[in-house]
Amino acid sequence: MTHRTLIRGGHILTMDPHLGDLPHGDVLVEDDTIVAVDQHIDADAEVIDATGHIVLPGFVDTHRHTWESAIRGCAPNSTLDDYFVDVLDTFAPAYRPDDVYASNLAGALECLNAGITTLVDWSHINNTPEHPDAAITALQETGIRAQYAYGSANTSLATYWFNSSEVIPADDVRRVRETYFPGDDGLLTLALATRGPGFCQDDVVTTEWALARELGIPITVHVAMGRMAGRFAMVEQLDRLGLLGPDTTYVHACYFSDHEWQRVADTGGTVSIAAQVELQMGHGWPPVNKSYQFGLRPSLSADVVTTVPGDMFTQMRAAFGGERARVNATCWEANTPVPDTMLTARQMLEMGTINGAHVAGVEDRTGSLTPGKQADIVTIDASAINVTPVIDPVAAVVLCADVSNVDTVLVSGTVRKRDGKLVGDIDRARELVEASRDYLVDATATKEAA
Repeated sequence: MTHRTLIRGGHILTMDPHLGDLPHGDVLVEDDTIVAVDQHIDADAEVIDATGHIVLPGFVDTHRHTWESAIRGCAPNSTLDDYFVDVLDTFAPAYRPDDVYASNLAGALECLNAGITTLVDWSHINNTPEHPDAAITALQETGIRAQYAYGSANTSLATYWFNSSEVIPADDVRRVRETYFPGDDGLLTLALATRGPGFCQDDVVTTEWALARELGIPITVHVAMGRMAGRFAMVEQLDRLGLLGPDTTYVHACYFSDHEWQRVADTGGTVSIAAQVELQMGHGWPPVNKSYQFGLRPSLSADVVTTVPGDMFTQMRAAFGGERARVNATCWEANTPVPDTMLTARQMLEMGTINGAHVAGVEDRTGSLTPGKQADIVTIDASAINVTPVIDPVAAVVLCADVSNVDTVLVSGTVRKRDGKLVGDIDRARELVEASRDYLVDATATKEAA
């Protein structure tokens, strides 16, 4: 039996260039699919009253280490170098499968609460085969749309992060593929989270790229974050190895040369920018304008909640403010006019929605309120005192709203947040992640004492 949901009377930002915006309109959902977007729709359906709300596609986070949710806020003042020691060499080796489960459960619910309906879970915590099982199970239980990116173990910083000879275990990736991801059209899909050249020896890089392509899954890799990684010239090295391709997402990209930017564009690569982390932790300036300059469609990500907030509002504002600040300062110092190509609020919303879907490889099913796509939909309460009165609804979302204004969230037509409250056993998730925090803090304190 078909279930219909009618989201009625909102200001609709479709993020579809052909449909545009509707100052007052309806969205009709049948089961998991958007079937109509119009000024007025009559239908026998469950009605969600969106009067006074802004209706938009769910946000897409294209790179988050969700396993770190249990150690949220543990490294508020860290640089990138500090993070490698304080998180990857301290907490990560202590993680049990239960800690990964609790973190992914709480972290995915955090995403849904903030209106993030699609997540690329960059899971470099696979210390045993039970770790990815735990991560994927938690994602399944929350109902989020996610790309699970299988990464390396984190049992030793020296072994896994500096010219490493350790390869992601191919047999276990194949097992995970066969067990959880027999196809590529489900709510959850699979990717490979590789460390790439500079961090790994060339034979490791080529082996991991070959594995991903054998399995037909995309690749996501950190590149050019901080001056050290920038000096690795990772795109140049990948080019030399003949590995560049449209299946690869380059995360951060703060220290690319123009030639590297051009090669990424020429080979169909995609870019994920974690603006707040990059500004705060010393990765470099978020390369938003550079991405657009080379014809790319950049996306946004939260990266690590050990150090920054986990919502898309923060990322849009950090990218918007950081890049405009960089351009303004450069122009002032050179005594030249500010260019007409300054970033706009709408570009930020595109980065957080339709561009994110493009980068995550799911633009055919989400990222815009287009009939035929999956019903990943968010409503923002625009009557709230921090949003009202609305003059420009795009500005209201990008520059005024916050997580507290996310009223309703649907993923694939299923309501995951209603009337400002998450659906499901949130108390259980909170108890599990707090217990995990207690264990990890105690375990690492004991290790340091020894």
